[in-house]
Amino acid sequence: MKTLISFPKLAMAVAVVGMLPVACTKDDDPNPQPEKTIVEVVTSDNDFSLLAAAVTHAGLVQTLSGSGPFTVFAPTNDAFVAAGLNSAAAIQALPAETVRGILMYHVLGQAVPAASIPEAANTPIETAAEVDAYVTRKSDGSASINGSAVLQADVMATNGIIHVINKVLMPPMGNAVEALMDNDNFSMLVAAVVRASEGSTNVAEVLMGEGPFTIFAPTNQAFIDAGFSSVAAIQAADPDILTTILTYHVIPALVFSTDLVDGATPTTVNGENLGISLTDDGAMVAGNGNETPSSITQADWVTENGVVHTIDQVLMP
Repeated sequence: MKTLISFPKLAMAVAVVGMLPVACTKDDDPNPQPEKTIVEVVTSDNDFSLLAAAVTHAGLVQTLSGSGPFTVFAPTNDAFVAAGLNSAAAIQALPAETVRGILMYHVLGQAVPAASIPEAANTPIETAAEVDAYVTRKSDGSASINGSAVLQADVMATNGIIHVINKVLMPPMGNAVEALMDNDNFSMLVAAVVRASEGSTNVAEVLMGEGPFTIFAPTNQAFIDAGFSSVAAIQAADPDILTTILTYHVIPALVFSTDLVDGATPTTVNGENLGISLTDDGAMVAGNGNETPSSITQADWVTENGVVHTIDQVLMP
């Protein structure tokens, strides 16, 4: 995927260490030179104890203590807990290489202050994991990455910058169809995609295309609640009817949770519109044929060709 911002790889970052601020000796300097490396900042802050455990388990202490400069989007402890990694033991139970891949997806090989993020939606940037993440900065100065809000920007370190975020970013593990196939909670949705592809439109081929797509993905329980009692029931359905339903769950654009606007009516791949509402309980999406809106129960699951949001109802055109 071609990026609009290109950052050097970690191995090249040492060549640009001169970009860091020049030290000042005045005690009353309003912008004092930072005294800690990124790793030292993380390990000295109790809010980052799980991130510190992940950095150690992944073998990245020496790397992120190097001259850099780096930018690290740093998930808080709450972000790790929300991702199901609620202790150092849970993190250490994962293969070190897996944790390393996740953390590298949070790192850029250049110091990027928040003000340098383009005032635009979802600008692709290449991470140290060598796959893109998507940064947004709004006119009010707020920023996000892959739908994860920047809670605190520009925490300065001697070898770069930390932006504190509220989610753990997971690197994409395939296109939308491949990602759904790897999750047992979506086996009925996958079955519906396969059955729909036997009709006049190859839905699987569409969803494996370049995109980007935003997919509102109903869980297995959502299909059962919609009257599809089993995979066999889906396999017996009219493929063209399934195509109409499934393409109503897809927006031909990249829309993270932070991009959702109350009252928006985005157009889907099948040409009809959905209704978006933002409530105190979270974001909702409504189909024209649904009596009540569907809750977005898990947002911002990034794939190689878009983003997936889990929903608890099948949307009906």
